[in-house]
This record gives sequence, C-alpha cells and structure tokens, in this order.
Amino acid sequence: MIEEDYDGSDEDVEYYAVRPNKTQIKKDIAALFVLGEEMSNLSPDQLNTLMLPEKILQAVREVSGMPHKGARKRLLKYIAGQLHLIDASPIIEKLERIKNKSVHAVREHHLAEQWRDRLIAEGNEALTELLDDHPEADSQQLRQLIRNAQKEIAAAKPPKSARMLYRYVKELLLDEGLTQAEEVSAAGEDEDEEEYWEDQDGL
Repeated sequence: MIEEDYDGSDEDVEYYAVRPNKTQIKKDIAALFVLGEEMSNLSPDQLNTLMLPEKILQAVREVSGMPHKGARKRLLKYIAGQLHLIDASPIIEKLERIKNKSVHAVREHHLAEQWRDRLIAEGNEALTELLDDHPEADSQQLRQLIRNAQKEIAAAKPPKSARMLYRYVKELLLDEGLTQAEEVSAAGEDEDEEEYWEDQDGL
C-alpha cells in the first residue's frame, strides 16, 4: 500500500503540476484581448510609457492602424497570447493611470467650458463666484476678457476673447488640481514622518 511505503520524508514525494483550468485561461485571454484593444487606442507617447516588450509594442502599433476586420482580430489574439506569457499587472496598472488622467482632463475641459459660458452670460455675478473660489485670479484681466467676449458675440465676430477666457479658466483649474495633489502628498509625508517617530519611541 502507498501509505505503508511512504515514511513521511519530502525526499520521496514526487510532485505533479496542477492541470491548468481551461475556463480560467479563456477568461484571462479574453481580458488580455480587451487590454490589447485599449492599448491600440493610446497615443504613441502614452504607449511608450507602458514599457512593453518589443514584440508586443510592434504588434500594438500595427493593430492601431488596422480596420476592424479579421486580420485585426487575429493580431489582437496574438497580442493577448503574448501578454499571457508575461506578468501583465504592471502594464494594467500604468494603463489605469493613463485612463484616470484622461478622465480628469475631460472633466477639467467641461468645467472650464461651463465657467466660460457662465462668465459671458452672467457677467459680474459669475465672476464674483469664481473669484471666491480662486482669489489668486487676476480680476481685471478676467473682466476685460468677459467684456470683449460679450462684444464679439453681439457683433457676431470670431470668439477670440472667449477662447482666451477658456484657457485662463482652465489654467486656474489646473493650478488648483496641482495644489490639491501637493497637499495630499504633503499630508502623506507628514503621516509617514509621524509613524517613523512613533516607531522610534517604541524602540
């Protein structure tokens, strides 16, 4: 009997590889197929930040310019297969950061558009609200841009001042976002320093 022959020593144990779960493999490949599609929609600069292996990078570059036909699907399957051979988690994490950044950029764009439209339509009322949120803004420059934008609309002229107003507001929002990010980073550093000194006290 097997039990009688086995003396409990690991040296006598022969290990067998666990048979892979085919269903799970199919799910993994399908997820990597989608990952390949998402990467094919990135700009060249964004794609370079993913630090892809050369084979995968070349394939993604090629598939990005292909029509949605059989050849494209076959190449995406190839990309998914290549991704399955490596640890794709760092690539997925970098892609998520790119997607989050894009979402923030779209949100800032819409918010800047909304402020521009309100400033032109409502004038001083909207400007007072904006200056309450952003006291560092140049109120004189904003008033001038608003007046010029209103005149352009009345005279049916090209919206030169409206575009300048949009850019100014967008820079304000961008500066606010950077300041908030710095505050969060500084708060994290303060917490790390506190934990360090607490650990030192406990030694």
